[in-house]
Amino acid sequence: MIDVRILRLIAITDNVRDGQAGLVARASAAVEGGATCVQLRLKDVSARDLVGVARELVRAVAVPVIVNDRADVAIAAGAAGVHLGADDMPVSNVRLIAPPGFFIGASVGCDAEVPYAVGADYVGIGPVFATVSKDDAGVAIGVREFSRLATATGLPAVGIGGITMDVARLVIDAGGAGIAAISPIFGATDPKEAARALRSASGM
Repeated sequence: MIDVRILRLIAITDNVRDGQAGLVARASAAVEGGATCVQLRLKDVSARDLVGVARELVRAVAVPVIVNDRADVAIAAGAAGVHLGADDMPVSNVRLIAPPGFFIGASVGCDAEVPYAVGADYVGIGPVFATVSKDDAGVAIGVREFSRLATATGLPAVGIGGITMDVARLVIDAGGAGIAAISPIFGATDPKEAARALRSASGM
């Protein structure tokens, strides 16, 4: 069973505009500021390069690193886990190849996606609020729907999508185990301070 403290603030990477070293430096700063987990999400990077970045992150930060979509990359890099979407390999299949202690997150944005989360350790639910960080984010579902879907999955739930200091606490008050953010942290001039502010605002 996953330690829910890992889920308090998941910092999700954006891109490698400043190179691999820059991305790792921003992730390290976010962890110094209070991020409890780093999710590696790089959509337009080859598997070979993704493994390289993941391995470097695992070495660089003192919190769990999870890889978005790619269970094979996560396992090869020695990451702590993977986060799966509804179109990715099923949770049950990942369990067959995952090492002991490997944890799995699943994205849920509507009732139809709830079954895909069965067997996962936690769910990422959203977008809770409007966001421009993800092209496939969809329409904001709001706090009430976040709470309902979290209850439907029966799993620790992390709110994602449009999470800012102004709304972070709303997700926690709605039953969230934590929050996840991309641009508010990795797009910030000072990722350390941005992470610290989000942790403080969430009350976690």
